[in-house]
Amino acid sequence: MSSAPDIDVDLIRRDLAQIVNIPSVGGSDAEVAVQRWCAATLTGLGLEVDQWNLDLDELRATVDYPGEEVEREEALGCVGVSGPGTPALILNGHVDVVPPGDPETWSNADPWLIREDDDTWYGRGVCDMKGGVVAIIAAARAVSGIQLSRPFAVHTVIGEEDGGLGTYATLRRGHLGEACVIAEPTDGQVVAANAGSLTFRIEVVGRATHGSMRATGRSAITAFELLHHALAELESVRNAAPPFPFGELPWPISVGIIHAGDWASTVPDLLVAEGRYGVMPSESFAEAKAAFENALAHAAAQDSWLADNPPTVTWPGGHFAAGRLPEGDPFGAQVVDAVVAAGDPRPHLTGAPYGSDLRQYAAADIPTVQYGPGRIANAHAVDEQVAISEVVTCARAYAELILTRCR
Repeated sequence: MSSAPDIDVDLIRRDLAQIVNIPSVGGSDAEVAVQRWCAATLTGLGLEVDQWNLDLDELRATVDYPGEEVEREEALGCVGVSGPGTPALILNGHVDVVPPGDPETWSNADPWLIREDDDTWYGRGVCDMKGGVVAIIAAARAVSGIQLSRPFAVHTVIGEEDGGLGTYATLRRGHLGEACVIAEPTDGQVVAANAGSLTFRIEVVGRATHGSMRATGRSAITAFELLHHALAELESVRNAAPPFPFGELPWPISVGIIHAGDWASTVPDLLVAEGRYGVMPSESFAEAKAAFENALAHAAAQDSWLADNPPTVTWPGGHFAAGRLPEGDPFGAQVVDAVVAAGDPRPHLTGAPYGSDLRQYAAADIPTVQYGPGRIANAHAVDEQVAISEVVTCARAYAELILTRCR
């Protein structure tokens, strides 16, 4: 029998409708507004709330600044704590979301209004990860009338999607704890390790000429094809024997944007490709970048044009390091037990191929895992969705974990 209080699904529904209705795309005014909503909500639950303006200039000047991929002129931090002392548990959730794309491609034509259908909620952010945020709030509400001997903390953060600035600022402000759960979507499992990632930019030059005389020029597209093949080979080598708890292809290489040419009948003299590069555990950014750049340099050396006109590689955007729960740390088993107590089957400890704020807590020597409602395949997707039952189960598991560690 569960020791945690009941979770009020109607209040979860209300909270989710309100928070999704705030279109908190990274860098927007709504990213600030959603943090004000969180601060007010946590205050209403009786938590002691620290809401502050991030000093963006100071943060950007630090050595280990995690990077940003959007422009920001203002950002807020928000932490709620249940009482004095070092929190025995941190519950973390990011409140920024990615753009929804063309609203006409959504079933309800308005990504910022939640739709409920067949025991599922739809809307931008319901999976990644406002469903997790409202589950955290529901857990805090459920234990609000229970006497705790030790405090817990709720960290709501901005900027996770483009580097992790919010969690970075929160930790620098001194909001630490003994262990942390991040409510990212994990499809019922407990994620104990994350791969890292970097954003790369490759510029390849060609020699322009009239399309009817293409043999006298050199297409930057053709040159890039050789480099793209080299990246596929590098990906294969790096993913040949992934360690536990990672599955197949945990650090992929993906080209997401390609721009080339400016006239249909001209051989293009410049191609720019940008993409995502998976970083392995225990691999520094310098080591990962060197492996990438060396692979391209080796491929370029085999081609007469690229040997004389090597590609230029730069690393814009966020830098997501790999991170993991220390092997054998009991916190992983404690979270698993809380999930079972909440009524779900016993989950596995697993690894995820994407970066998250887990690595920032891990770097601060805070044992951290991810467990939250939804599937990562639905994150960033059209008709983003989360099962209502998963949000409720996660809220119940968070409440169980609060009682286990704090009562």
